[in-house]
Amino acid sequence: MSIPDLIKKKRDGAALSAEEIGTFIEAVKNKTIQDCQTGAMLMAIWQKGMVAMETETLTRAMMLSGEVMSWPKEWAGLVVDKHSTGGVGDKVSLVLAPALAACGCKVPMISGRGLAHTGGTLDKLESIPGFNIYQSLEQIEKILDSVGCCIVGQTETLVPADRILYTLRDVTSTVDSLPLITGSIISKKGAESLTALVLDVKFGRAALYKDLESAKRIAQSLVNAGNGLGMRTGAVLSRMDTVIGRCVGNSLEVMESLEALKGNGPDDLMDLVTTLGGLLLWMTGLTSDLAGGRKRVVDVVSSGAALLKFRDMMENQGVATDKARSLCSANSDYFSVLRKAEHQTELTTPAAGWVVDLDGLVLAEVLHKLGSGRSRAGEPVNHSVGAELLVSLGQRVDKGVPWLRLHYEDPAPTPDQMSRLQNALTLETHTDTHTQHTHSLVQEMLLPD
Repeated sequence: MSIPDLIKKKRDGAALSAEEIGTFIEAVKNKTIQDCQTGAMLMAIWQKGMVAMETETLTRAMMLSGEVMSWPKEWAGLVVDKHSTGGVGDKVSLVLAPALAACGCKVPMISGRGLAHTGGTLDKLESIPGFNIYQSLEQIEKILDSVGCCIVGQTETLVPADRILYTLRDVTSTVDSLPLITGSIISKKGAESLTALVLDVKFGRAALYKDLESAKRIAQSLVNAGNGLGMRTGAVLSRMDTVIGRCVGNSLEVMESLEALKGNGPDDLMDLVTTLGGLLLWMTGLTSDLAGGRKRVVDVVSSGAALLKFRDMMENQGVATDKARSLCSANSDYFSVLRKAEHQTELTTPAAGWVVDLDGLVLAEVLHKLGSGRSRAGEPVNHSVGAELLVSLGQRVDKGVPWLRLHYEDPAPTPDQMSRLQNALTLETHTDTHTQHTHSLVQEMLLPD
């Protein structure tokens, strides 16, 4: 079939065969298809969808469009990774990767940058002077052999079809297509030749998916495709309404991650880390159940083993030894290494009461405008811009107590932005209506068979 015939077939709602999908992806990879034709196919997929077998076939074809990693035989059963659909203050990867390495796993974590209000793992790590996210496949294997984990950007040879399709999805308004999301995420993870993959699929006010049911649909599609490629794949559905932990912003999130690795992590962050890590350890057979996996993660953090892995990863990815060791010291002066914003200001509580809501989306949107994020790929970010929450959900506060510390440079926040930040805090003042609002972020799990 010609490319126009394939577009027409999908436009009319028919399922494409494996050969037809392969023809399309090969044409995308080799650039023998016009952008307008690729855009037409993407729109046809967006409108008509794909059955599970089509989605799995698309994912496999995208994975095979470039190099697929191969690992030493002695690593069999140990290569794992995690993917998050993005959130506010989501620094889970920075704690989880070294913790898994300390448990004996190999973690070739290929991460992304932030876009719109969501933060990116690579941007956070690049706030550490010298940290190099660009590593060849040979360098990745070397780092995994000596450290057990690395966090890198996508290499030029991995899944080249995805880079082309993703750019066109953005300009054709097809980013939110279920099969295209699935293909993009799982093809990259499949190219890592993983034993097991865990997905943190977020839902809520500050997430891509606003409700549990829509998050569950994409999670099931991702799990099905991952298992179809031979990776043991599970998913955790977690709530994303407020901030994960207490910090938002690249440098501040690195500091909070280091504190977590030193045993001082906030409960919600550590609940996600131990749940995702425990699930991976169970799926690889390193522990007999989820509870045992969670305990292993807790143990390597409390013993300091995970912190040492993070230090070794920094040094192996370009951070000077003195800086890496300073960041990991017991009483580190973080701002002696990381950039500190020129200005800090605190917002105070307007009344006494209980903290019942902290709108993570508002915080992220204002910080984005102040320079912490980007609106399009390739834009620079200001690593020093961010915010620290000084109160917790469910906490009783008095009037005039500082609840948020804002870190900013130029431009300074406008009165409207300061008002938006202040309104992100919701207090409940009557004791007879007060309820406990603290809860685990993890709502459900989808486990492999």
